[in-house]
Amino acid sequence: MKPVHPFNRWFKHAWSHPRHVKALFSPQALKQIEQTIAQNERHHAGEIRVVIEAGLPTYAILRGVTPRQRAINLFGHFNIWDTEHNNGVLIYLLLADHDVEIVADRGIHRQVGDAGWQLICQQMEGMFRSGQFESGVVYGIQAIGEQLARSFPPEAVPRNELPNRVLII
Repeated sequence: MKPVHPFNRWFKHAWSHPRHVKALFSPQALKQIEQTIAQNERHHAGEIRVVIEAGLPTYAILRGVTPRQRAINLFGHFNIWDTEHNNGVLIYLLLADHDVEIVADRGIHRQVGDAGWQLICQQMEGMFRSGQFESGVVYGIQAIGEQLARSFPPEAVPRNELPNRVLII
């Protein structure tokens, strides 16, 4: 991400609102994403959570919080790290910065690494640039699911440790 003047960044975030998320993701699209998570999690023992944020709060902008830092904060805040096998994965979209971040717990991160997550993020960002928001998120879920399925096969008694609902903040 190329540097943006703090005032310009604040302005973009100040004018971002959750209704902007709803303009890009219809209720049907959000429902489809949730169903994709549920279907995908049948093929592995991992957990995937999607959080979409229109813009950062003013205090975060003033402190210079990066999208990555925010994603890591939300990963902890929503207890995505607290899965039985340390295999929770967060897909975080920060619309005001046009950024996608994937944060993974240590159990799956050891298998995929930064480069693997970055490749998925780049593919998603490319789809978003062409206006394919729902498809971009679905792609990310499926790509992450493939990684989880390699290391965490489905359990005999499946459990859902994290909500599948897309969180809009």
